[in-house]
Amino acid sequence: MINIEEEYLGLMAGILYGGKPKEDRTGTGTLSVFGRTIRHDMATGFPLLTTKRLYFNHALTELLWILRGKTDLDYLHKHGVRYWDPDYKRSGRTDGSLGKVYGYQWRGFGGVDQLAVLVRNIKEDPTSRRLLVNAWNPGDLDDMVLPPCHYGFQIYCRDSQIDLMWQQRSADVFLGLPYDIIMYGLLLEMLAKGAGLKAGQLIGNLGDCHLYNNHQEQAKKQLERKLNSLPKLELKEGIRIESTEWTFNKLILPKHKDANVIDYHPHPPIRARLSVGT
Repeated sequence: MINIEEEYLGLMAGILYGGKPKEDRTGTGTLSVFGRTIRHDMATGFPLLTTKRLYFNHALTELLWILRGKTDLDYLHKHGVRYWDPDYKRSGRTDGSLGKVYGYQWRGFGGVDQLAVLVRNIKEDPTSRRLLVNAWNPGDLDDMVLPPCHYGFQIYCRDSQIDLMWQQRSADVFLGLPYDIIMYGLLLEMLAKGAGLKAGQLIGNLGDCHLYNNHQEQAKKQLERKLNSLPKLELKEGIRIESTEWTFNKLILPKHKDANVIDYHPHPPIRARLSVGT
C-alpha cells in the first residue's frame, strides 16, 4: 500500500537534488520542479508526517474555518493559528478579513454553496463525475490576500469507498505541503464518515513544487530521519446533510472536539522561516 510519507520524502529529495533554480514573488529564491503527483492509501494510517512534528490542530482549525465559510482572522487566532497573518499585513487590509478566500468560494462561489451540493450529490448520485469543488474564481482574485494555492478537489466513489484528489498550483514543500496533506486527509475522512463510506485513496496533483533556498538544509535533515508508523484518526462526526420537512439541506459540520489523532510518535520539529512577498 502507498504511504504518503514515502511519497512526500521522495518528492522533496527530487526537488533538492534535481530541481532547477527559480526566482519567486517573495524574493527568497527556490529550487523547483513542475507537475508531480503524490498518493496515499488511508488504510495505512492518517497522513500526518512523522519525520518532523506537525501540529494537527492547526490543519484541523484551518479546515473547519473553510468548511464554515469563514474568511476572518479572529476564528484562526482563537484556535492558535497565525500563519495567515503575514499575508494579511502585506495586503494592507484593516478589516480583519482575508477577502474572498477558500471559505467564501467553497460555500458561496457565484451564490452556490458548493460544499452542500457536493455532500448532497455524494448521497444521491455517487457515480457522478461532477463531484467537485472549485476555489479558483478569477473575478474574486483581486479581493483575496493570497489566491488559492490548492484550488479544487474532486471526489470519486466506488465499492463503498470514497477517494479524494486535490489540485494545487503552488506547493511550498517543506512548510506548507505537509499541512495541505493533513487538511485533505481530514476532509476525505469527514466526507466518508458523513456518507457512511470508507476513506480510500488521497491524491494530490501538484503544479510548481518548490523548496525555498532557506529551507534546503532543513530538508536534508528531515531526509536523514527514519520513518515511524503513521498515527490513527478518531473522528466522531462527519460532514452530512440533514433534511427535514421544515429544513432543506442543513449541513452538519464537525467541531474541534470531534477529531483527534492517537499513536502519533514524530521526530522533533524542524524550524524554518515562512517566505512572504513584499
